[in-house]
Amino acid sequence: MYNVLTKCPVCGGELKVTKLECTNCNSKIEGEFKLSKFNYLSDEQLKFALVFLKNAGNIKAVEKELDISYPTVKKNLDELIEALGFSKVDIKGEVTEYNNRKDVLAALKDNRISYEEAKKILAGLEE
Repeated sequence: MYNVLTKCPVCGGELKVTKLECTNCNSKIEGEFKLSKFNYLSDEQLKFALVFLKNAGNIKAVEKELDISYPTVKKNLDELIEALGFSKVDIKGEVTEYNNRKDVLAALKDNRISYEEAKKILAGLEE
């Protein structure tokens, strides 16, 4: 068995599931079926997510099981959060929609945030 492909190997476009088949009675169902966000994760991201959940978010346990450092756990967690389409949360627990310098500068240019807010967000991104 293979994992469901989510990207076209020819052009890189998004693939959709259009047919399901029962392994018991061979019934077939055709249509358009949604995949979960987890189907779009890389194998490494999925492995990390499962270990993280299995350990109930205990970073020390994740470090030990995967034999990686705290900064690597945090980096992997940030990448997983982004891959699942969620906003990052800053140290104070506030949700931020700005995941990189480009997003912050675009918001500043469009007057969605003030210069002071941009400065504060950029400082947090550089940590």
